[in-house]
Amino acid sequence: MCFTVFHKMLNFDAEKVIIMKKLSIVVLLAIASIATAGALERIKYGDFQQWIKRNIKESAIIGGAAKTLYEIGPTTTINGNKAYNNMGGSPWATSNVYAKVAGVSKGSNSVFPDNRGGGNYCVKLTTVFEHVKALGIINMDVLASGSIYLGRMIEPVKSTKNPYSKLDMGVAFNKRPKYLIFDYKTYIPEGEPMIYSSGFGSQKVLKGRQNACETFILLQRRWEDKDGNIYAKRVGTGRERYVKSTSGWVNNHKLAIHYGDITKQPFFKSYMGLISNDRPYYARNSKGKMVPVKEVGWDAPNAVPTHMMVMFSAGCGTAYEGTPGQTMWVDNVCLEY
Repeated sequence: MCFTVFHKMLNFDAEKVIIMKKLSIVVLLAIASIATAGALERIKYGDFQQWIKRNIKESAIIGGAAKTLYEIGPTTTINGNKAYNNMGGSPWATSNVYAKVAGVSKGSNSVFPDNRGGGNYCVKLTTVFEHVKALGIINMDVLASGSIYLGRMIEPVKSTKNPYSKLDMGVAFNKRPKYLIFDYKTYIPEGEPMIYSSGFGSQKVLKGRQNACETFILLQRRWEDKDGNIYAKRVGTGRERYVKSTSGWVNNHKLAIHYGDITKQPFFKSYMGLISNDRPYYARNSKGKMVPVKEVGWDAPNAVPTHMMVMFSAGCGTAYEGTPGQTMWVDNVCLEY
C-alpha cells in the first residue's frame, strides 16, 4: 500500500517500485540481523526489584536474636526457621544462610537489597563479621563475604566443614553469549589487610594478599559417569577483579566471554584458569548427591555448554577470608548475544 501511494505521488514506474521493494527488504534484513546480534537476555530477577524476607529466630543459647535473611525472588515473607529452596523460578542463591549445627540455630546475612534512588533497587554485597557468643563459653567471629550466584544453597547448613559443598553451583544452559552485562559499584577500604577468621582459633592477617571484589561467568560442558562423578570442560570464560573503589556507578559494563583455551591470550590472568581440584565447586548429581565438579580441561572454541555459572562477590578469597567493610553493589544483570 505504501509503495502504491509513492508510485502515484512520484510517478514511479513498476521497475523502480520493484527495486525499492528489494532494497527495503535488504535493509529490514540487515536491521533484523543487527538486532539479533546485539540481543539482550535479562537473567530472571536480575534487576533485583523483588526480594524474599526470611525471619528466623536464633537459639537462646547464643542470645536468641531475631534475624532477617534476604533472598532474590518473588516478593514475599517467610516466618520461622525453615530451609530455603529457590522460589518463583529464581536462579539466584546468596551467601545468606540458615545454619543448624548440633541443634543450635544461627542466621548469617551479608547480602541486602539497597535503594539506588526512586525505588530502583539493587543488590548490596558486603563483608561482615558474624559474632557468636554462647553463655560465655563460645566467643568467636566468623568472616563472611557477601556473594550471589546462579544455583542454590543447601540448607540448613549442618557443619562448617567444606563450605563449598553446600553450594550447588550453576544452572542448565546451552547458549553462547558474547558478554555478561551489568551495573556495578565498589568500595575497597584502602590500606586494610585481608583477614582469615573462621571462628576457630585467632584471626590471621594474610600478609601480601590483595583483596578484590570479583565477577565471573563460566560456561561448562558437564557429564556424569556411571558412579555419579561429574566432570566438565571449560567452554567459555569471563572473569575480572576490582581492586579500587569506583567513584560511583559503572553502568552497562560489559564482561567479555572468551571461548576455548585462553591461556595464551594477552588478557589471560591466573585466576581465569581452570578450577583447581583443591577448591572445586559442587553440583548435585543424578543420584541426588552433592559431588565436586572436576574441571578437566579446555573445550573446543565452538563447543556448546551444558551449564552456566555466574557469581558476584565482595571478596576474592576462599571461605572465611576477606576485608571487613569491603562492598560491591550490582544491578541489571543480563546476557548479550
